[in-house]
Amino acid sequence: DGYSQLSAYERKRLKNITENAKFFAALKLHEVSARLNQIATKRRPHVTKRAKPKKAEDETVRRRSMRLQRVEPSGIPTLEGSAQPEAEEYPQVPAGPLPMVPEGEMENSKLAEDLLATWMRISEMKADDTEKRTRDMKRYQESLNSMVLSEDNIKKVVKYRVCSMAIHPSESIIFVAAGDKSGQIGLWNVNCKSEGAHVFVPHNYLVSCMHFSPFNPAHLLSLSSDTLRCGDVTRAVFDEICRSEENFSSFDFLEDTASTAIVGHWDGNVAIVDRRTPGTSSELSADIGFKRTRTVHVHPVNKQYFIAAGSVDVCIYDVRYLKSNRNKPVSSLKGHTKSVASAYFSPVTGNRVVTVCADDKLRVYDTTSLSTVAVLSTISNTGRWLTRFRAIWDPKQEDCFVVGSMAQPRQIEVFQDTGELLHSFYNLDYLGSVCSINVVHPTQNILVGGNSSGRLHVF
Repeated sequence: DGYSQLSAYERKRLKNITENAKFFAALKLHEVSARLNQIATKRRPHVTKRAKPKKAEDETVRRRSMRLQRVEPSGIPTLEGSAQPEAEEYPQVPAGPLPMVPEGEMENSKLAEDLLATWMRISEMKADDTEKRTRDMKRYQESLNSMVLSEDNIKKVVKYRVCSMAIHPSESIIFVAAGDKSGQIGLWNVNCKSEGAHVFVPHNYLVSCMHFSPFNPAHLLSLSSDTLRCGDVTRAVFDEICRSEENFSSFDFLEDTASTAIVGHWDGNVAIVDRRTPGTSSELSADIGFKRTRTVHVHPVNKQYFIAAGSVDVCIYDVRYLKSNRNKPVSSLKGHTKSVASAYFSPVTGNRVVTVCADDKLRVYDTTSLSTVAVLSTISNTGRWLTRFRAIWDPKQEDCFVVGSMAQPRQIEVFQDTGELLHSFYNLDYLGSVCSINVVHPTQNILVGGNSSGRLHVF
């Protein structure tokens, strides 16, 4: 009655507040709060504590055998290096020659023997060099259009990511080698539909570079971070050519007989290796001023020159003047703002160089005059989170190169040195991944693309 001056809404609101206050008072929340506080402040229950470890001086001295103490019976301590190594997840590949025996195929060696016999047989046949000449662009594009990918020409060849590939120059059989990040090398006879690939493990680490010898394709040379090996199918052995603790990155032959090679190191140096000399050490190690050397490639005509690519630097050197340090380049290829993944001379004349850079650019340089090198064209190309893309020249076409692509649908692209896109290899049914590593047959219309799961696609 004392609130007659309030509006109807305010009287209703005041009534609700009064009723709520009576309801909460009936709950006796203050008693509940006091009870909870009493429980919380009660003495904690007894917790059994671990006994403190005894001090070292209180312990009884244990007897330990001389073997565990690494002491010879004579009382002389043994060297630290004689301790037993800890167990490892994968067995390490030993140094020295290794038998050419496929991984896990000891019981079924017949198929592997057939594969090696095929490799030996096709290596005895000499390839015809007539098709290596550059064709006119119309004929070349027609040949690209004729190349297709079928379901039979897809195979998982190695277990992990493909890091390098090589294709045998045989014109009768498509024979491909792929190296992965774990040190495996897979060999695949593409023409044999009933048989899979055979895997060998000649390395402990990522296989970064492989080449069939141009002089004797019965030899497959492969490079890992610690060793350069030659798989000789005539003797069924992986020989060790060079071993070093300075991590290797890539190599190329210095002459047609493939007896000597230039080898790049991840720390920036390069080395000269001669396969004819005994031992597994290099002939010369040269500091070229790089922080990192990713690829090396020899000029196809003037083989005294080689190009090295690394962190921003791309330079051409004369191998005749290499010394241990203070080496000056013949010329430098300017314009790269980030690390360079690869740099290769064009296959016939060496008058072009194509580079792949982490700034998402492909660059083509005119190297007709090695002393004055100029940029000819620049192409946008992105290839991140995968094996770094490498643009490789088609051995049959002086002015065209092949490179992986992140475009959808997944494809492998062919460019002319002018920057024009000539052709895209794709197949909506059978190619659904990025092929970062590619290789082209030297005389036939054959392209092989490798992806990050160890699978090869043959167009």
